[in-house]
Amino acid sequence: MTAVAPLWDKVARGLQRGLAGHQDALRVAAERAFVEAASTPALSRAMARLADLRLPAPVLRRLIEGYIRLYDVDMSQVAQPIEAFETFNDFFTRHLRDGARPIASGGDVIVSPADSFQASAGTIPANARLEQIKGRSYSVDALLGSLEDAAPFRKGVHATLYLSPALYHRVHCPVDGTIRAWRYIPGKLYPVNSIAVRQVDQLFAVNERVVVLIDSERFGPVAVVLVGAANVGRITLSFTELTTNTGGAPQHVVPPEPIPVRRGDELGVFNLGSTVVMLVADPNLALAQTTTRHFHRMGEPLWRKSKA
Repeated sequence: MTAVAPLWDKVARGLQRGLAGHQDALRVAAERAFVEAASTPALSRAMARLADLRLPAPVLRRLIEGYIRLYDVDMSQVAQPIEAFETFNDFFTRHLRDGARPIASGGDVIVSPADSFQASAGTIPANARLEQIKGRSYSVDALLGSLEDAAPFRKGVHATLYLSPALYHRVHCPVDGTIRAWRYIPGKLYPVNSIAVRQVDQLFAVNERVVVLIDSERFGPVAVVLVGAANVGRITLSFTELTTNTGGAPQHVVPPEPIPVRRGDELGVFNLGSTVVMLVADPNLALAQTTTRHFHRMGEPLWRKSKA
């Protein structure tokens, strides 16, 4: 009997491992099915139409108040009262009060372009591939949609900044400089949550996105990439007439004259949120915060010029 017991223990452990393996496979299949179902741009366009509906005021107020409770939205610095919003999207793209986000001063500072969580940041690897999650990466040239535009960033730095549903969803300029070009790259609209990060290869390089290229005298070329996501999936630029997820063709625009911008100037708006990926050509930058998931308010230091 004593000899048989270890054998049954081994069998039981084998069965448990087998069941766990099946459960893992089912979980992966379910997650993949979820992100694929959510990724269709037409679905996000339908959601956009709903978000733009002018609902009866009591209905809209209850919807907004429910969202505030669900995501614990901080309304203390919002410029308008709830009653002023005419659509749900008006609420989601809300402005903050003047002075709510002071812009860090100093010539050696690059500021956070958005209220966001720092998902990853560091030096761009020699192979110019950014890690999405362990075992998954994507190339800088695929992200920007151009080998030529990617070249200046080969020895630079990067940061991936996640805008959660609770946050302020306007994106601002991180440096003083000039906008020299922008590119609209249509694509999928996968969610950008942890499930999609695990399941979608090259997520930020296949989702619809807008690349804003800025020249900074102090830091060299800077790219601010606004990555769309499921649901409304719409990005608008604040310095030109561009709205994404309308079924439009790809665009690459070089203005006749570069557009001057200052730190803190508004670049664009997410109509239901997503992610910003930033690239800076200057290799001599040190992160203000090295902790993953660190929360940055727009205008706070993201990088500082190192003494190297």
